[in-house]
Amino acid sequence: MHDASPFPPTLGVVLAGGRGTRMGGVDKALLALGGEPLLHRIVRRLGPQCDGLILNANGDAARFKDFGLPVVCDPPSGSLGPLSGILSGLDWAAVHRPDIEWIVSVSSDTPFVPSDLVGRLHEAQRRERRDLVLALSAGRLHPTIGLWSRRLRSDLRHVLVTQGSRSVLSLAERHGFAQAGWTDTPFDPFFNINTPEEHAMAELLLAKQQAEPTLPGNAGGKCSGVSHRS
Repeated sequence: MHDASPFPPTLGVVLAGGRGTRMGGVDKALLALGGEPLLHRIVRRLGPQCDGLILNANGDAARFKDFGLPVVCDPPSGSLGPLSGILSGLDWAAVHRPDIEWIVSVSSDTPFVPSDLVGRLHEAQRRERRDLVLALSAGRLHPTIGLWSRRLRSDLRHVLVTQGSRSVLSLAERHGFAQAGWTDTPFDPFFNINTPEEHAMAELLLAKQQAEPTLPGNAGGKCSGVSHRS
């Protein structure tokens, strides 16, 4: 983000801690799409919207050395799903970027993340005054795509460690959350790749997007409304 941005500084956290079991155990962040890793595409789309990016991933961090991102692993207790990665991102920001109050989380298998993601999430936050905003497309929530306040850090840790809950939606419903909406026409900007069939579909969508650069997927889509839950 530039200094003239109307929104607070925001750290991008790319969640790559999943095991990719439906993809045969491959590292989805490194999965090729259009001849380059998914992570390259996400960094290129999310990076200009943020005041820095980090990658949440477990295992040998050296496999990501070519991306030039700080790699933050889950706690020693092991991966507890996306909430664990989000908490790791909030903890990293508290130590290394104490000037940043907000992080935006994006899963590493969403290659078409909209270019106005951070702006729209902050618009919803400003309107609804919530500590958490989740992305929505065509009425469907995307729990791993969201804006998180540093104020959620202690409760998130309590939910994970003490209660053993891994559900993003359970935490969101407990606090109340805002929603920022996108259309899914001509395709969902939060399309994610979990299976070989979805990988093949992503290749087709990418080819169409490249052939028609004015598609909403290139510009972030058209807002379908903002609301909140309590």
